[in-house]
Amino acid sequence: MKELSTKPYLIRAIHEWCTDSNLTPYLSVQIDAQTRVPMEYANNSEITLNISHSAAHHLKLSNDVIQFSARFNGVSREISVPMSAVKGIFAKETAQGMLFPLETETATQAATTAVKNPDKPQPASPGPSPASGGKQRFQVIK
Repeated sequence: MKELSTKPYLIRAIHEWCTDSNLTPYLSVQIDAQTRVPMEYANNSEITLNISHSAAHHLKLSNDVIQFSARFNGVSREISVPMSAVKGIFAKETAQGMLFPLETETATQAATTAVKNPDKPQPASPGPSPASGGKQRFQVIK
């Protein structure tokens, strides 16, 4: 049986906490080929989205994808974000929330290879880049 990721459950929990606390939940997204967002609002292949009930209509937080419709400059747009593209969820007002490690294509390919060849030793996954200081940086884009 495939192990379920905790990521969608944590996203739903923080979204609920934000809503119950009268805070605005924001989603930080790394745009990839499966992500459907208005690219004119993206910055360096990243976008931050307001997913409050008042901004995100017909919000669906499933285990695989986050989908909703929202208005951008008065125009309704359909948004679709795969869970693998979600970098984090946080409250706009307090910046409290959670960051997630991005699922890279290389990690996915390594996992697929490990399933196909379980007896073959796998190469070590690359760590954080020394050039970036080894730490992820979180920045709120307004």
